[in-house]
Amino acid sequence: MTNTSFLDKIAQVLIDEYSEKLSNTIVVLPNKRAKIFLIEALKKKVDTNILSPKIISVEEFIQDISGIRSVDPIELLFEFYEVFLSITEKANQQSFELFANWAKTLLQDFNEIDRYLLDSAHVLSYLKDIEDIKKWGIEVENKTQLLENYIDFWKLLPNYYQSLYKHLLNKGIGYQGLIYREAVNNLNHFSDALNEKQFVFAGFNALNAAEEKIIQHLIAADKAKIYWDVDQAFLNDPFHDAGLFVRRFKTSWKHYKSNPFEWIVDDFSKSKNIQVIGTPKTIGQAKIAGSIIEDIINENPNATLDKVALVLGEENMLVPLLYSLPSTVGALNITMGYSSKNNPAQILIAKLFKMHTNALSRNAKSYVLYYKDVLDILTHPLVEPFANASALVGIINQNNYTFITHHKLMELNPNPSDLVLLLFQKWENGSMSVLETISSLLLTIKTNLSNDNEEEKITKAFVYAIFKVINKQINYYLKHLYIDKIETLYAIYKQVIDLAEVSFEGEPLNGLQIMGVLESRVLDFDTVIITSMNEGKLPAGKSQNSFIPYDVKKELGLPTFKEKDAIYTYHFYHLLQRAKNIYLIYNTESEGLDAGEKSRFITQLEVERQPKHTLTHEIYNAVLPETAYQPMVIPKSELVMLRLKEIAENGFSPSALTSYIRNPIQFYFQKILRISEVEEVEENIALNTLGTIIHETLKVLYEPYIGKILSEAAILSCFKLMDDEVLKQFKLVYKEGEIKKGRNLLAFEVAKRNVSNFLKVELESIKNGDAIKILALEQRFERVLEHPSLPFSVKIGGSVDRIEERNGSIRIIDYKTGKVEKTNVTLKSWKGLTENIKNDKIIQILAYAFMFEKGANGKPIEAGIISFKNLKSGFLPFNFKEEKVGNVIIGEEILTNYLEQMVLLLNEILDVNIPFEEKV
Repeated sequence: MTNTSFLDKIAQVLIDEYSEKLSNTIVVLPNKRAKIFLIEALKKKVDTNILSPKIISVEEFIQDISGIRSVDPIELLFEFYEVFLSITEKANQQSFELFANWAKTLLQDFNEIDRYLLDSAHVLSYLKDIEDIKKWGIEVENKTQLLENYIDFWKLLPNYYQSLYKHLLNKGIGYQGLIYREAVNNLNHFSDALNEKQFVFAGFNALNAAEEKIIQHLIAADKAKIYWDVDQAFLNDPFHDAGLFVRRFKTSWKHYKSNPFEWIVDDFSKSKNIQVIGTPKTIGQAKIAGSIIEDIINENPNATLDKVALVLGEENMLVPLLYSLPSTVGALNITMGYSSKNNPAQILIAKLFKMHTNALSRNAKSYVLYYKDVLDILTHPLVEPFANASALVGIINQNNYTFITHHKLMELNPNPSDLVLLLFQKWENGSMSVLETISSLLLTIKTNLSNDNEEEKITKAFVYAIFKVINKQINYYLKHLYIDKIETLYAIYKQVIDLAEVSFEGEPLNGLQIMGVLESRVLDFDTVIITSMNEGKLPAGKSQNSFIPYDVKKELGLPTFKEKDAIYTYHFYHLLQRAKNIYLIYNTESEGLDAGEKSRFITQLEVERQPKHTLTHEIYNAVLPETAYQPMVIPKSELVMLRLKEIAENGFSPSALTSYIRNPIQFYFQKILRISEVEEVEENIALNTLGTIIHETLKVLYEPYIGKILSEAAILSCFKLMDDEVLKQFKLVYKEGEIKKGRNLLAFEVAKRNVSNFLKVELESIKNGDAIKILALEQRFERVLEHPSLPFSVKIGGSVDRIEERNGSIRIIDYKTGKVEKTNVTLKSWKGLTENIKNDKIIQILAYAFMFEKGANGKPIEAGIISFKNLKSGFLPFNFKEEKVGNVIIGEEILTNYLEQMVLLLNEILDVNIPFEEKV
């Protein structure tokens, strides 16, 4: 037997008892969403056309009685600020940001005071008295100005309340509490004017004092009936929070002394299959919810999902959940909006605020922009395709612009598009001008988007949501011109943006229903899946956002966290009340984001288990793969082999060979596919850039002496030119990068120190009688390697940093800005030379020796490294040390052994059957 839903029962009552007067009947529900479902329930009950009763939410009903328009929290804050300025002496007035910090909390308290019809003067003076007592023991001489101001604040609260109340009433607007209080004041007049009208209140649980008074008044006047939806399991248990409010109404309302209480049902105790599932993290919960839906579809492919509710305990789970749903879901109805936090237009505006507020705080006059802020905007998906600014992005990246003045930015982009002009227009004419600029910007973005493209149509909806928010802010600012700081504007924007959700389109009565906890009120489903069943989410937990202490709230009858928990308890149990299959999913992680203990509701279900309930508990963990990562393997195709032959003809560089040893995939990407690194701004000088600067400086300083014997005078001349040359090389290599401060200034000084130390070592050698003749600087050498086992001859080629003749021997020198030790250039065995990346420096310097061998004209050759971080060790020559005897002269035997190893390596690289295999 199927359960009759609550709205079906209400529809039946309307047909049975109100059919003659439906046009004069007004049904009041807790929320707007239930209206569609009630109309659908009515449709199913009738065969002929009837006039539908008017169906409204309780907020609309209260506004009708009071005749006052509700305002949003931000507008209310502006109105309150206006009142605050008008009643506060100039000396004690605060900026809007400071005011907003405490005003939001105070407005919440005003709201509660009015909703519960309390005497505001009594409550607020009570708070002042509490603060007075707290400070009672302080001697007069110890009372500071800060303390005096604090006491004065509490004294002013009644004045704030009265002035704001009067101000809002004069404008015909109000916050929720004020509307409720005025509705109660206007109640007699309202009920006298009702004539034939009848009210039906349905599905309520927690009512505030004003709602209680209004409903009881209309019931007493025979103008209304109220139908509750409470299960006897909760109502008859004096400790069960789901029945906390209704138990009180049943005993305290005068109407129930002589009339029956409708309706008490017995649905919760019926047969239910409850599965409690624990899994780590938010994504895990979304995946499990998706798989449950898939199982439901597979079990009955023809059934619709309109009796299945997926209730999200936390709204940020919506996006991962949508990705986890099976493609067979079909129709879908989502009652929650898509959060503005992920709206691409909102992200662009937030980045715009960041860039301009940073520029203003640095120096409003020169308006200096940070490159990351600029690139973030120019590469944003709503800007990049339409801004025609790719050349500007390239210039910034290539020239290492870190901070760019506004003037320079416009110079670098001489023909900017309208979009770029709006993005980079200076924010120096106040908040109103900024809002108008942003509004124009969003309109420009809208015109760039096409209606023919489905994705761009959706993007337009996102842009429109933010456009509405900006226009709302323009309206606020037109009324309140005294708030004109950009920081305040951004603070208000961040608050308003929370209201800018983008609604999903859907058919509310068809398909799977995805909703938040509050949207589920009054509705009944056969299958319910609830996520985020953790403490702090369901129930929401304590949040003391009030100036009124807990004990005062208890005394005055204001709701505390206990009552707020009871509201959540009712919603949760109501979801379960008529459901047959229930899935409760919680996060097993007790620490970290979106975590918490398992919800007390689950424990309560376990402890108070009904006889007909089947309750199971499972924990799901993600399956971890045995191998975390599968290394890439790329076979050598015909095109790859052609490219390898091309490299062999042009020349394998020693660094290309060592990159293959380090990781064949790296070699494949860099040399075969020719993928270069992305050009990015180098904010801090990279080590390889520093190395280039030192290499180039030494080349320029020594160039005049190629082919000559170095003298002390030559080195002293280099010392004089050194500072200017290092600076010049910095400018050439690092371009527009900042070198006058920070890490880069340190790097600049390190470069000068390295060159200076090198020249000192050189000078010392000359003084000690060394005859040094420079033969080549940064010169490219090549030599063809031919070997019977190679498929074709291979050219080895590369640039050598320096070749000199010292005391009759040839020295081939490679500069390294990093630290190199003697052990890095010492070899004990030729076997496995090309298998270990630790030998990269040996492979490199011996390749240079092989290339230059014929140019040595029979003179002994040494090849080695000068390490700038180890200059005290001087020249570190390659040393073949078999047993204990070392040999630094590179003769024919050493080169023959070296080439044998290189041939093995080249054969591996050129072998079509050996794929490129990633080293992990």
